Amino acid sequence: MAEQKFQLYAATASGLEALAGQELRDLGYEVRVDNGRIYFEGDMHDILRANIWLRTADRIKIILNTFKATTFDDIFDTVTAMPWDQWLPMDAKFPVNGRSKNSKLFSVPDIQAVTKKAIVNQMAGAYHRKTRFPETGALFSLEIALNKDEATLTLDTTGDSLFKRGYRQEKGEAPLKENFAAALIMLTNWHTDMPFVDPMCGSGTLPIEAALMARNIAPGINRHFSCENWHPDNLKISDELKEEARAKQNDDVFDITGCDIDGSMIDIAKLNANGADVLHDITFKQIAVKDFKTDKEDGVIIVNPPYGKRMGDQKSVRNLYEQMGQVFNPLTTWSKYILTADLEFETFYGQKATKRRKLYNGALRTDYFQYWARRAHK
Repeated sequence: MAEQKFQLYAATASGLEALAGQELRDLGYEVRVDNGRIYFEGDMHDILRANIWLRTADRIKIILNTFKATTFDDIFDTVTAMPWDQWLPMDAKFPVNGRSKNSKLFSVPDIQAVTKKAIVNQMAGAYHRKTRFPETGALFSLEIALNKDEATLTLDTTGDSLFKRGYRQEKGEAPLKENFAAALIMLTNWHTDMPFVDPMCGSGTLPIEAALMARNIAPGINRHFSCENWHPDNLKISDELKEEARAKQNDDVFDITGCDIDGSMIDIAKLNANGADVLHDITFKQIAVKDFKTDKEDGVIIVNPPYGKRMGDQKSVRNLYEQMGQVFNPLTTWSKYILTADLEFETFYGQKATKRRKLYNGALRTDYFQYWARRAHK
């Protein structure tokens, strides 16, 4: 299985496809970008490499089959004909998830049940087994997704979503997912030789992700992936790739700052930064946005302020946007990037954005308000 080439895709949140596509190109793969998916091909080495290095993706999946399915017999016959014993050991744990969109077959529980039954049917023959399979071994998480009567059967290689980097000891009230934070940074003009500030850093996700990028630390270096347990060779490949990744890290010094008005959040952010091995790369300060000052130039500010979605909060949040405008607008050589679900943001901030980009923070529609810098004369 290690040498075999597979059709793969990296799953991403809506709006981040181009970033994940570029990440895969930078790793040397030819890609095709589609809604929420970036298609590429590779063997187990490539699968593990993508899992270890991708900052903006959610998971890496193997496409096992695509076929027309307008009846349950279509699913049963096609799935039974597949060589499941080559994929699944006798003790494999193989849950089947289902999805259906714009298709004749719309009952997801039935789609899942028929698929599972077909897999068991094939394996019972291959393994000469009359009783139930124990499902006590490694996890092989399968999904059958129907779209316009076309079924796609996939196998997840990742396990816990890639945003779970493994460094988060504690989270704040509304933490940004790590891969979404990485995407917000990639959508800015920040280079690692520029000052970086998050003046409302909460549990520290944005400065930590910036430091991981600056130090060239692979985001998946401290975590496990489902496919590592499928075969002893996979774990060996993974260990070698992580060793190679460690050799690519640098020890340069960067100017990355995270501030928050809440001292207990700063403590949590430091714990998380320590878990990511970047505590010494970030300056954390307890300070309110209205008191933020800097005499540095040509930096980047990224903020994920509260959105004021609850009615009582909106007034205080909009007051905060006004304070942000008063503090940030004079910093003309800095680029400012602010993510909020409050589409009236510019009115309270006091300035029209250079550009707005629509992004989904989970299921929530947000806008990324971008204020581009005028460069200082050097």
